[in-house]
Amino acid sequence: MNSENIKTFFKKIASQDIFVIDATISKHNYTPIDLSETNTELQSFNNSSSTAWEIYITNYLRLKNKKVAFGGYLEKRNLYNRSDYFNNQNPETERNIHIGLDLWVEAETPVLSAFNGEIHSYKDNTNFGDYGPTIILKHELNGSIFYTLYGHLSRESLIGLKVGAKVRQGDVIAKLGDANVNGDYAPHLHFQIIIDLQGNTGDYPGVCSLNNLEFYKQNTVNPEIVLGL
Repeated sequence: MNSENIKTFFKKIASQDIFVIDATISKHNYTPIDLSETNTELQSFNNSSSTAWEIYITNYLRLKNKKVAFGGYLEKRNLYNRSDYFNNQNPETERNIHIGLDLWVEAETPVLSAFNGEIHSYKDNTNFGDYGPTIILKHELNGSIFYTLYGHLSRESLIGLKVGAKVRQGDVIAKLGDANVNGDYAPHLHFQIIIDLQGNTGDYPGVCSLNNLEFYKQNTVNPEIVLGL
């Protein structure tokens, strides 16, 4: 299947039954959140502080009476300006467009495999503002191979992993890390569906620039559709 056929297939299997964090948390306890550059509330606190972000997310969830805040696919954010890893003075090459789904929830929350598959690779991506501990799984559906990436995990999640080890849909593969290990963010899972991993191991861009956005729109799938959000 080509990328468009894969995306069509994902739309067909979209289900409330696919979880990537603690399945005991009902999807009814999820709420969307806007972290784009257009959200003026984000100007009210220090965006460089993971502590300030955690307070903002916690208060947002309390206000909504929910447990998980989700969103971010193709969202243009100012959040990455704090990090030299993303920052660039050229607006066309600055990486500030998010190409995965963020699920903001407490540290130590279990992370689940979205599909049957195997461990492709894993790595602790330690740049400031990066993923921190990351796991990539390889999957095959209807003869097509694709990948899922799980970022901002705990360091303990990488202990004992073996490339090629099989996982089943719904298996606990990790737990979420805190700001000390996850790239200095409020606790959350970055979940990404990738069609062609382009030879990467343990890492893949989760944020892109305007000039390569069209490629990443074709090479990733909107996780909100797949998770039935």
